[in-house]
Amino acid sequence: MHVPGPDTRVVELRVHGILGTKPQDLTDSVASVDVAGDGVGRIVRPADRLLRPVPGPDLTAGERTVPRSIEGYVWGDMTSGGSKALWALLFPFALANMAHWMLPPTDTGSRPLRWLGGALRAGIRLTALLLTMLFVAHLTVLGLDLIASQCLRPGAECLTPLPEGVRVFRAPRSIVAVAFVSAVVLGMHRLSARSWRVCGRREPESTSPARSPRLPGAEVVRDPEAPALRILHTVAGLCAMLLIALGGLAPSPDPRWWVTAVLTVGCVAGVLLLDDPTDSEGRADTPFRRAVRTVLSRRPRMVLVALTVLVVLVTAPTVELNGPLAGSGPVIELLTVGMLFSCGFVALLLVPTVLLARDRWRGLPARLRPWAGGWFAAPVLLIACLLGTGFGAGLTLTTREALGGRPLLPDSYDTATLLWGSATALLVTAGLVLVPWVWFRWWSALRGAEPVSAEVELLHAGRSADQRSAERAWKWAELQRAHGHKAVLVLAGVLSAGTVTAAALRLGFSHPPFWGRWLMVLGVGTLATLAAFLLRMVYLAVRRPEAARELGVLCDLTLFWPREAHPVVPPCYALKVVPELVNRARQHLEDPHTRVVITGHSQGSLLASVATARLLRELDERDRRRVGLVTAGSQLQWAYARGFPAVLGHDSQRELAGELDGRWRSLCRGTDPIGGGVGTWSRQVYDGKLLGVGFRPDGTTGPLPPAARGPTGALVLGGDHWLPDPQRGPFEHRRWMAGLLRHWEYSGDPEWDRAVSMAAGLEIPARGTQLPLSTPVAGVAAHSPTLNGAPSPAAPDNSPSERSAPVIPLEPAAPEQSPLRHEDTSETRGTGEDTPAEPRPDQACAPSEPSEARRTVTDPAAETFDPPGITPPWERGPALRPSGH
Repeated sequence: MHVPGPDTRVVELRVHGILGTKPQDLTDSVASVDVAGDGVGRIVRPADRLLRPVPGPDLTAGERTVPRSIEGYVWGDMTSGGSKALWALLFPFALANMAHWMLPPTDTGSRPLRWLGGALRAGIRLTALLLTMLFVAHLTVLGLDLIASQCLRPGAECLTPLPEGVRVFRAPRSIVAVAFVSAVVLGMHRLSARSWRVCGRREPESTSPARSPRLPGAEVVRDPEAPALRILHTVAGLCAMLLIALGGLAPSPDPRWWVTAVLTVGCVAGVLLLDDPTDSEGRADTPFRRAVRTVLSRRPRMVLVALTVLVVLVTAPTVELNGPLAGSGPVIELLTVGMLFSCGFVALLLVPTVLLARDRWRGLPARLRPWAGGWFAAPVLLIACLLGTGFGAGLTLTTREALGGRPLLPDSYDTATLLWGSATALLVTAGLVLVPWVWFRWWSALRGAEPVSAEVELLHAGRSADQRSAERAWKWAELQRAHGHKAVLVLAGVLSAGTVTAAALRLGFSHPPFWGRWLMVLGVGTLATLAAFLLRMVYLAVRRPEAARELGVLCDLTLFWPREAHPVVPPCYALKVVPELVNRARQHLEDPHTRVVITGHSQGSLLASVATARLLRELDERDRRRVGLVTAGSQLQWAYARGFPAVLGHDSQRELAGELDGRWRSLCRGTDPIGGGVGTWSRQVYDGKLLGVGFRPDGTTGPLPPAARGPTGALVLGGDHWLPDPQRGPFEHRRWMAGLLRHWEYSGDPEWDRAVSMAAGLEIPARGTQLPLSTPVAGVAAHSPTLNGAPSPAAPDNSPSERSAPVIPLEPAAPEQSPLRHEDTSETRGTGEDTPAEPRPDQACAPSEPSEARRTVTDPAAETFDPPGITPPWERGPALRPSGH
C-alpha cells in the first residue's frame, strides 16, 4: 500500500448511470455548480448557499481523516432532451451497430478464426447497408408512390379537398416527393457526421491493438473510416429511391438506370471490402487494403456523391406519376429478402466462430460465459432489422389508412403484415406459456426448503424481518439477472418463426387462407400500433423533456458504442466522456499528494472502468498507485462481459483488477436486479463464513479469503462489498434510508466511503469488525467472543431454526489457468451436497464441531480494528442488535 503523507487528499470523480441525474444528487449536496466542461459534458462540485464550490466531507481512513473533494461528471444531456428524442427513430440502426460489438473475440492466432471474424464483420456491415436502403425505400413508397403518384393524381379518391387544378401538374409533385426523401437522407447524413467535441487536452486515440489481454474498452475509439461508410450509406439510400422512381429492377435502356445500378453495386462492394476499420487485430498493411482506402478516400467520395446528386436532379422532374409505381414492389422485396439472407449468413457463420473461440471461456462458470455461447449478436441483428422493417411498413400502412381512398400498396406489404401478425400471435402464445412458468419459478423459489438462504441470513444477522423482506427481493433479482437475456432470444425466435410463416404463406398460396387473412389484419394493427406508439412517445418527449427519460434509456444503452457497422447513428457519448474523465483525472494527479478515485453507478460503472483503463495505460508505475476505481450497481460481470466478450470480456476485467492491485472496489446488493457482483462468483456460506472465487490483487483468479464484516454490516469478499438491504442503522452523522433500495442510492450507504478509502489505498481491504453472523436459538446460550468487552446480545424468540450450510468445495486453480475446473458452474448461495466434502487446508474454511443448537459465530479470519477511544457503531444504539421486528 502506498503510505499516505500529511498532505494527502482524495478526489472522488463520480459518473452517473442511465436516465441521467441531477448534479446535486450526483454530488450528494443541496446545490452544485459547474467547475469545468462545455455545458454538454459538465463537471460539477457541491456548492454552498452562494453557489460557490466547496469540498466534500472528509474521508475517514482508519484512525485518521483525509481531505476529500467530490466532483461529478454529468453526461445525460448527450442522450436526452429536446430534439434528441427524435433519435429514438434511429433505434434499429443503433441496435444493428451494437450487434457488431457483440461478436465473439477473433483476435487469436488461429487464421480460420480471423477469416471468420472478417466475414462476420462484412456480413453485419452489408446487413446494415440493406437496412438503410430498405428504410429509404419505405419513405419513397410513402412519399413518391402513395401520395404523389396515387393520391395527388387527377381523379384520385384520397385527399379530395385538394382542387383538381393542383393535381394536373406532374413535375411539381415529383420534385416535391423526391426532395422530401432526399431531405431525409441528407438529415441522416448530417446526423451521422456529428460528433461530440472533447474539451481540454485530447487523448491520443491509437487504433493499434492494445497489449494482450486488452483492458476493458480498448477498442472503443473513433472509427477512422466512418466517413467512407457514411458516404456509402448516403449514396445507397439515394440509389434505392432512384431505382423505385426509374421502374424497379428490370434493366432499362435509360442511362440513369445503369448509372444507379453501378452505384448500388459499388456501395455494396465498398461495405464488404472495408474490413475492420479499427484494425483491432493489427494486421500488416497490404496493397489490396491500400487500394481500398485509396478508392474510398476523400476525392473519390466527393465524385461519388456528385454523380449521385446529378442523377437525382435529372430524375426528379421526369418521374411518371400516373398510378402505382411499378418499381416499388420489386425493390422492397429484393431489399427485404437480401437483408434476411444476410442475417441468416451471419447467424450460420457465428456457429463455427463460437466453437473455435470458446477456449476463451471454457473454464468459466456458466453464469460468466457469453450469452448464447457467444452467438448473441445474431438475434440482436435480426431484431434490429425486423424492427426497422416493421417501423417503415407501419408508417406507410398508417399513412394509407389516414389518407382514405385505399391507395394500393405493393404485395410485399402483405408479406410484412403476415410476418408481424404471425409474430404477434406467437408472442402472445409464448407469453401465455412463459408468464405462468416465471410465476411458478418465482413461487417455487419462495416456497423452497429454506425460507431464508444462508447468504441472506448471514448478511442480515440478527434481523429476522429484514431477512424475510430481503430474501424475496434476492430471489426476484437473481431470476431477472439469470434469465433476462432470454427474453431477447425469445423475441428473436418469435420473429424468425413469423418470418418463416409469412414466407410459407406467400409461396404456398396464391391467396392467403381464412386464418392467414386474420393474421394480416392482426399484423396491420400491430404495425400501426408500433409506428403510432413510437411517434407519440417522440412527440411527447419533444413537448415535455421530462417524458423523454424512457426514450433516453434506449440511447444510453446503444449510443455508448462508436459507429462501426452502421454510421447513421447519433454520436457516441463514450468518445467524449472517457477522454474528458481521463483529462480531468490527469489534472488532479499533477499534484503528487492527490489520489483520484473514479466512481460509477450502473452505466456509469462502464464509463468509469473504461476511463480507468485508459488512464492506467497513460501513467507510469508510481502514478498508477494513486488511481482507484469504485463501481456500484454494475452490470460489468453479469451483462457486459457476457454480451460483449471481445471488448469487455472476463480476461480484460481480470487484467484491470490486477493493474489496480486491490484498488477496484465494487458495491453490490443481492436485491439489485440490474447490478451485481463484479469481482467474485461461486459464492457459498460455510461455517458462518462467506466464501467465493474471484479476482485477486495479483491479477489471477482463485479462491478468496473469507469475507470480512464491515463496521456497518457489509460483507467484503475480495473486491465486492455486499451491502445489507434494507440498511442497518440509522447511524449518527450519516444519512439513512428505510426500505429496500435495490438499484438506487448506493452513495448514501455508509460503506461507500469505506470503499472509496480502500480504492484510494488508504485502508487495506482485510480490515473489518467482527459482528454476529447468525442468530442464536431462543433458550440456548450463545457462546461467542465479546465485542469490546460487551457480550453479544441475545436472540429473540422468533429467530430462524437451526440449519446447516452445505458446501461446494472450491478447488485451487493451476498456475496460468482459471480456478473454476469443478463441474458446478452455477453461482451458488448456500446450495450443494448434503454432506460437504473435506476442504483443503489452504482454503481457510475447515468445518467446526457439530452442534445441535445454533451458535453465534464470528469470523476469526477477519482483522478486528477498533480504534482507541472510538465507540463501535453498534454500541451507539440498537441498530445492529438482534430484533424481532
